[in-house]
Amino acid sequence: MISDPTAFKRYRNTATEKTNLPRLIIGTAVVVLFWVAITLVVVLGGTYVAILWHVLPGGPPLQGFLASPIGILTALTSFAGIWLGLWLAMRFVHGEPLSALFGASRRVSLSGFLKGLVTVLITSALSEILLYWLQPEIARGTINLSTWLLFLLPIVALTLLQTSSEEMLFRGYLLRGLAKCFESPYVWALLPALLFTSLHWSPGSTPAINACVLASIAAFALLLTLVVYVTGNLGAAFGAHLGNNLTGFLLISHQENYNSFALFNAKPLEGPDWTTMDAVIIAAIGIVCTLLTILLLLHPRSPLKVTADPRDAG
Repeated sequence: MISDPTAFKRYRNTATEKTNLPRLIIGTAVVVLFWVAITLVVVLGGTYVAILWHVLPGGPPLQGFLASPIGILTALTSFAGIWLGLWLAMRFVHGEPLSALFGASRRVSLSGFLKGLVTVLITSALSEILLYWLQPEIARGTINLSTWLLFLLPIVALTLLQTSSEEMLFRGYLLRGLAKCFESPYVWALLPALLFTSLHWSPGSTPAINACVLASIAAFALLLTLVVYVTGNLGAAFGAHLGNNLTGFLLISHQENYNSFALFNAKPLEGPDWTTMDAVIIAAIGIVCTLLTILLLLHPRSPLKVTADPRDAG
C-alpha cells in the first residue's frame, strides 16, 4: 500500500543547505519560545480579564478560566505562536518561505485535505460506537443547539489553527528537516512522533489510561507520518488531524476540561474509575480505528486513497 517515495524525497530535498542539525535545534527553540510566550500572554491575560469581570466559577482562577468556553477558545488561539515561530525560523534561520513546509509545490493539497478529513470523521464515528459499547455513560452536553451552531464556525477555524500548527511543526518542520539530515526513518519519522505523543500525557489520568491514550496517539502519529511520506504534502495530515479533534470538541467529549462545546459528554478519561482492562480495550479501539484509517487512505482500491499531487511528485 505504500506508494513510490518519490514525492517525499522531493519534499525532503526542497530543504536548502541551511537545513542542518544545529539550525534545526535553533529553529525549534525559536518555535517553542514563541509558542510558550503567546500561550502565557493570552491565557494569563484572559484569566486576568475574567477575574476583573467576575465571570469565573469557584476554585483556582486559571483552571476555571481554561475550563470555560471563552477559556477554551483563548487556549486554541495560543497555537498561533507556533505559526509565528515557524515563520521566523524558516525566514531567518533557514532562509526559506514558510510555504516550503506545505510540500514541494508550496501549496496544501486540497484533495488530500478533504480525503483525510472525511476518512477520519468516518473512523472516529466507528471509534465512538465501540467506546459506547464499552462505556455507555453518555450524557447530553450543557450547550444548546442554537449556541452550538453559533460557535460552530469559530470552533472549526480555531481547531484548524491548532491542528495545522502541530502538523506544520511535527510533520513539516521537524520531519522534513530531520529527513534532510538523516537517512534513517528511525530518526526523521520516530523522533517527531515521539515528541508529539509525549505532549499528550495527562497528569490527571491514571497510569493505565495514560498508557492507552499514548498508544493511540502514537498510532495516529504514525498515520500522519505515512500520509506525508506517500504524498509529500501536509494536506492529508491537516485534514486527518482536524477531523480527529473536531469530533472531540464538537460531538462527543472524553475530556472534562474541554467539553463546553460538545453536544455529548462521555465518561471523562481523567476519572479514576477505569480499570486496566478498560484501558487495554480503549487502546485497542484507537489502534484498530487508526489502522482502518490507514487502509482507507492508502489502499489502492479505496475511493479515499491519497496520492501525490503531480506538482509535489515532480
